[in-house]
Amino acid sequence: MDESVSVREARAHLARLLDQAEQGEPTVITRGGAPVAAIVPIEEYEALEEAADELLARKALQTLREEGDAPRASLADVLADIFGPSIRRPRCASCTRSVPGRRPVP
Repeated sequence: MDESVSVREARAHLARLLDQAEQGEPTVITRGGAPVAAIVPIEEYEALEEAADELLARKALQTLREEGDAPRASLADVLADIFGPSIRRPRCASCTRSVPGRRPVP
């Protein structure tokens, strides 16, 4: 990264830093002398996001290969782990199937 600026400088010169990013020049923003963020060209950011997604997908596939036929958790199990088992799923008024996003029928 070519340029490093403080938070104060970044605030004062944001338009110039964005222009530099458009030209392909990244800038590191520091707080108390330590790097905390970067302004980068959007193409570099998108490439980083794609690379991170690819890495996560590869890790997920590797985990699935390693686990083989091991039991898997359902979405309901995951939600219960996150929000607790007391969550009631709303029901359709005319049937017994769950309807996502609707309030429970009394």
